[in-house]
Amino acid sequence: MDKSEFKKRRQKLMTLLCEGSIAILPAAPLQYRNRDVPYPYRQDSNFYYLSGFPEPQALAVLIPEREQGQYLLFCREKDQYQETLSGNRAGLEGACQIYGADDAFPITDIDEIVPGLMESCHRLYYPMGYYQEFDEQIIEWLNQLRGRVRAGVVAPTEVMALDYILHEMRLRKNDVEIHTIRAGAKVVIRAHKRAMRFCRPGLYEYEIEAEIVHELLHSGCREPAFPTMVAGGKNACILHYTANNAQLNDNELVLVDSGAELDYYASDITRTFPINGYFTKPQKIIYELVLKAQRAALSKIYPGNRWNEPFDAAARVITKGLIELGLLIGKLENLLDEEAYQRFYMYHIGHWLGMDVHDPGNYKIDEIWREFENGMVMTVEPGIYIPPAQDIEEKWWNIGIRIEDNVLITEGGHEVLTADLPKTVAEIEAFLRK
Repeated sequence: MDKSEFKKRRQKLMTLLCEGSIAILPAAPLQYRNRDVPYPYRQDSNFYYLSGFPEPQALAVLIPEREQGQYLLFCREKDQYQETLSGNRAGLEGACQIYGADDAFPITDIDEIVPGLMESCHRLYYPMGYYQEFDEQIIEWLNQLRGRVRAGVVAPTEVMALDYILHEMRLRKNDVEIHTIRAGAKVVIRAHKRAMRFCRPGLYEYEIEAEIVHELLHSGCREPAFPTMVAGGKNACILHYTANNAQLNDNELVLVDSGAELDYYASDITRTFPINGYFTKPQKIIYELVLKAQRAALSKIYPGNRWNEPFDAAARVITKGLIELGLLIGKLENLLDEEAYQRFYMYHIGHWLGMDVHDPGNYKIDEIWREFENGMVMTVEPGIYIPPAQDIEEKWWNIGIRIEDNVLITEGGHEVLTADLPKTVAEIEAFLRK
């Protein structure tokens, strides 16, 4: 992504901050998998959203209207030995030339410099509660300034959460972001198709996962957006199953939930299909009910409608269908009021999608469900999950089905970004027969 895009974001944020404010954001810390072995580093989404800076041990400071420079970046200095061990660093010069900082300082100097920057501001914005060590550092800087009150030093009198402002910015995607999300969705579509082609009875779930991961890496996505779920048979009734170690059996379904992270933007798609290529009659009935629910939800997604309306539409279709199948007993309206569908459909219709697979952004504003707006991106993922139970006919046991697509809200309604992946029973069976 071009550095001008990050500059636009910083400028927009600074227009939203009060006069006399300072905003401070830390980079994500390194996390260790086990002794001396770190997890692959992934920058904090808020930090990257404003800076495009991918390295750990960094701090971004924004001070609107500051004459000596509004955007300061603290980062690691160049170090030939350390770079030989773990890769190149941008250094102070690169922080300015490559990443657009007005000025850059060694990360080791933050305790000497940052309190002085805070001293001239009456309001401090920072992402509260994300990193305990950084919270403690902010408190230490504030106490340091308060301890110098007799010398005329004035600490910020207000401390505000920066994340709310940033998350509202991130919720509405521009053309550059939408292009990236669209490209990532195409990668995951190819990965799902590869998995569907490869799948057959007798394989293990992790073999399907391997096909998906192969396609993601081959397409330049170094990491999935979240752990890939390949759940055969009864495992599909576990909503966040990730063991992926069971054998795939004839006459059962497999639920595949996978996503790619491309240039820091996520995609998230789920498809459920028969391992042997053909739905049984009970599987087909439940599948088509879930698909009908998804279509009902999609019909409610357009600017001005509210977040709860797609869910309400899907829940009504699922409840009505389960009554007709004898899986729920009672009157439709009563069962909806009781949320009886939650026995088989336990979650909401989806989530915001962006730099995080569960992207930030409030779903309610002042206790009222938020309205859809042009540029928002979300998932739509109704499902039905039927584990064995004494009051359920055996033919329905262990059927777990989820259908998930990525949806962009547009001025005229919505666009399903993942529409190229087979979804109807006929499309799936025809694709598997190939």
